[in-house]
Amino acid sequence: MFFIARVINRVDNRMIILFGFLLTALSMWQMTQFSLQMGMAPVIFSGLLQGFGLGCTFVPLNIIALSNLPRHILTQGTAIRSLMRNLGGSIGISVLVATLAQNTQVVHSRLAEGLRPDNPLAQAPYLAAPFSLTTPGGIAALNAEVTRQAAMVAYIDDFKLMMLITLASVPLLLLLREERRRPPLVAVAATAAADD
Repeated sequence: MFFIARVINRVDNRMIILFGFLLTALSMWQMTQFSLQMGMAPVIFSGLLQGFGLGCTFVPLNIIALSNLPRHILTQGTAIRSLMRNLGGSIGISVLVATLAQNTQVVHSRLAEGLRPDNPLAQAPYLAAPFSLTTPGGIAALNAEVTRQAAMVAYIDDFKLMMLITLASVPLLLLLREERRRPPLVAVAATAAADD
């Protein structure tokens, strides 16, 4: 956000927002590559990209949303913008959590289809030691592993959905109008003095 504050008067705000959307989409694409065996580096790198992308998005959006408001209603405009952002965030989180829960159950049921006593691949030499279809502890361990893998797939599906929503938002930038830049007051005063 500090970097964006320095360049915001020199570059079209829509271009900064576009750059932020693309960085956010790139970070979401990186998150679709997550796995249960990865280290911390992909999480840190994608988190930094996402944070920089969101910083490039929110500062110019606030400026575009509030720059044309008269001063006497600026406080109300800021409050309504915050309300809409919080409401949109809450709806988005609710949709993603519902999608996560549903996808976890769907993937869990698909992964568990092959875990039957009549399946030779779900028997002793192929199924590792803590997992078993014959003991309650082995079944519980197997269920926990299937749930863990199903949750990972569901998270990846959520990351894909967020990436697609971010990319689908890019054409909406065409609806934003860039405010005409006003000349600095010194330049206006100098022009008026020259005319006199």
